[in-house]
Amino acid sequence: MEKRTVGILFGGANSEHEVSLMSSTSVLNNIDRDKYDVVMVGITRDGRWFRYTGPVEQIKDSSWEQHPDNLPAFLSPDRGVHGLITLRDGQAETTRLDAVFPVMHGRFAEDGSMQGLLDLAGIPFVGPGVCASALCMDKEYAHIVLEAAGIKTSDWFCVHKDALPPLVDLEVKIAVKLGGFPVFVKPCNAGSSVGVSKVKDSAQLEEAMRLAFQHDSKLLFERAIVGKEVEVAVLGNGQPVASDHLGEIVPKLEFYDYNSKYYDDTADLYIPARVTDEETQLIRETALRAFQALGCKGLSRIDFFLLPDGSCILNELNTLPGFTHISMYPKLFIDSGLSYAGLIDRLITLAIEA
Repeated sequence: MEKRTVGILFGGANSEHEVSLMSSTSVLNNIDRDKYDVVMVGITRDGRWFRYTGPVEQIKDSSWEQHPDNLPAFLSPDRGVHGLITLRDGQAETTRLDAVFPVMHGRFAEDGSMQGLLDLAGIPFVGPGVCASALCMDKEYAHIVLEAAGIKTSDWFCVHKDALPPLVDLEVKIAVKLGGFPVFVKPCNAGSSVGVSKVKDSAQLEEAMRLAFQHDSKLLFERAIVGKEVEVAVLGNGQPVASDHLGEIVPKLEFYDYNSKYYDDTADLYIPARVTDEETQLIRETALRAFQALGCKGLSRIDFFLLPDGSCILNELNTLPGFTHISMYPKLFIDSGLSYAGLIDRLITLAIEA
């Protein structure tokens, strides 16, 4: 069988740059090199693109950026190119790509920006398209679509930086719409719990907003839900499937924050989750409904709260979830019987089929 050429994009000009470096290192270490010729493209924090040919091990700690063989490169929107243009000694070299796996997270990666560029270029890519990516990235719009589809989410409202109500009015709105404190304050367009705070009283409100406004000009306020935190992985295009089991997260801190997800052991993870078969089936079915309501394809990790009465509330949907060695998405499908390499192969195949 003839090898396919796949571009692996990593890094990015956003707050989840480091997560991408960890995820892409895992993907590059596990992709089937007998089946795929891999073209590595790194994007720096300030948005510069380079074709990288150095050791995979140098990606994780960012030392790849100093590699002497790095060459400026970019994806061409010209469908006749269908791939990457690399600049070498004043000359442009073209590499045709059969598919791209943007192993990237956050803004300019999973918000529809990268997907739009790849659509223009006519290159198949792993993950949902422009509309689904943009909807899922913006927490306000995701809430609106999910509620229209009859999928329960936490009580919420949004505020904009340029139309910020007085603090006293905001506290009244929290009491009326969310039932009072505690609440979560989140940037609408950020992932991996970046800029998120759990606010227990009005004294913590201004600092939480200040932190969240560092990442977006629109903030989401959500009722803090008391329930079991579970996650499910979804894979597929027109007929998606959910992972056989759920993953359960038990944070040791106030909530499952950025460091807990990627750097330390401040959360206990259980696969399978400690839930009943009926609860597992409810979450799996609801996840598939959400995946299709938002127009997703390829993959998503969908996070829920399971309530004591057996009902569930959808927390968020991640269209390019973490792929590190401790990330829930690959672990759930490995638990379902796929190897890590087999999962990557399936995702690339789905991209080309779509």
